Amino acid sequence: MLEKKTCVEFQNSGLLWWINRSLHLFGWAIVIEDNEMYPARCKYRGFSEKVEDNGFHTLTQYLVDNANELNKEVN
Repeated sequence: MLEKKTCVEFQNSGLLWWINRSLHLFGWAIVIEDNEMYPARCKYRGFSEKVEDNGFHTLTQYLVDNANELNKEVN
């Protein structure tokens, strides 16, 4: 089953930050501009401490808010 979501929903979940922090290791990033998502080469190698703190908070809140549904999907 697939449920289409918007780029904004993906970004607001904290998942864009999580994916990009891994992609930065390889000099890549996923960019969202004007509700379009695309891969790009970058010189970034991580985020500032403030962005990291916000990213962990946002992604943790997403997990808290969706834990029951995620658990149902795998059981």
